[in-house]
Amino acid sequence: MLYYLFEYLESEFQLTGASVFGFISFRAAMAILMSLAISTIYGKRIINYLLAKQVGESVRDLGLQGQSEKAGTPTMGGFIIILATLIPVVLLARLDNIYVILLIVTTLWMGTIGFIDDYIKTFKKNKEGLKGKFKVIGQVGLGIIVGATMFFHPDITIKQEVVNPKNSQELLTQNLPQEFREEEKSQKTTIPFFKDNEFDYADLITWIDPGYAKYAWLIFIPIVIFIVTAVSNGANLTDGIDGLAAGSSAIIVLTLGLFAWVSGNIIFSDYLNVMNIPRTGEMTVFITAFAGALVGFLWYNTFPAQVFMGDTGSLTIGGIIAVLAIATRKELLIPVLCGVFLIENLSVVMQVGWFKYTRKKYGEGRRIFLMSPLHHHYQKKGQHESKIVVRFWIIGILLAVITIVTLKLR
Repeated sequence: MLYYLFEYLESEFQLTGASVFGFISFRAAMAILMSLAISTIYGKRIINYLLAKQVGESVRDLGLQGQSEKAGTPTMGGFIIILATLIPVVLLARLDNIYVILLIVTTLWMGTIGFIDDYIKTFKKNKEGLKGKFKVIGQVGLGIIVGATMFFHPDITIKQEVVNPKNSQELLTQNLPQEFREEEKSQKTTIPFFKDNEFDYADLITWIDPGYAKYAWLIFIPIVIFIVTAVSNGANLTDGIDGLAAGSSAIIVLTLGLFAWVSGNIIFSDYLNVMNIPRTGEMTVFITAFAGALVGFLWYNTFPAQVFMGDTGSLTIGGIIAVLAIATRKELLIPVLCGVFLIENLSVVMQVGWFKYTRKKYGEGRRIFLMSPLHHHYQKKGQHESKIVVRFWIIGILLAVITIVTLKLR
């Protein structure tokens, strides 16, 4: 809204300084400051409100150290993250940008699913919350929306072939290089660590017949559904000890912000020889607002936590990260960048799978880990949760650096 206001003031009244809102970097900086202020200042008021309404966490006895002290801690704190993200975005971002629209829809969609789950757990006193099949239906629904939008929307393109500019003078006045890439509709993505690092999903079907390219959505949309479901569940599982999910997610989101900004900038994408994706730069405003909201929430979520994000927060975080990775054409980097989520997911799958297999074979279920997800395994070994969280953050930073290095390492 402020973007359009200052654009109007500049065009109609030549207001000095109004043009600064045209710069993504300025609006991104304003977004992170605003979201930090909202999440830290108003976050405390939301926590007090949740306490007054007795929206407390009911903790199951899992035999973990310090677990009983967490009972009654306010949950549904994901509201803090959602509000601190959306308010700066609405004020500072271009709301006609398809990527921004997609991220807002994702935030509201996954936030609603998470809220319903938390509401059932808290107010209906049902520890199981929303049935798993309904969560999956919600995640699949979002995956269909994201996949169909990415495939069919005319504004979602990449710049591909280098052609001679039609208006060199115009390009020069915009400080753009003498060459530019022509926009084309494509579902190409980035394969890390390869020299020829672009892969088109249409290739999975056009080997049968080149004319089948228009049916590539039959493959692309299910892949998007899988990514959205896997990452949102991974974030949900990671939210098990104070500060782990919020801190790990902030690292991931800032890394994706770098990719979005570079991919949307024709000069830097050309210099780094990465895919140039028009209009993705505007996502930087959303990303910085989201990162600021996560860091501000972390102020109250670090040990000992004053509030838990609940599924309202964790499912929203996972959905946003998945959509950001897909939009920047970096979804194949998710196993590296979201490695913390991946190992948490795998630890549960391995534990459950091995338990069922050994129970069937030996008549008694056996375990690989003392407890899953993986962070609980280390708690069972006697490590303090603050130490576990910081070490997971360090691993997350290392994985983020490796992910960024893939820009040039091929």
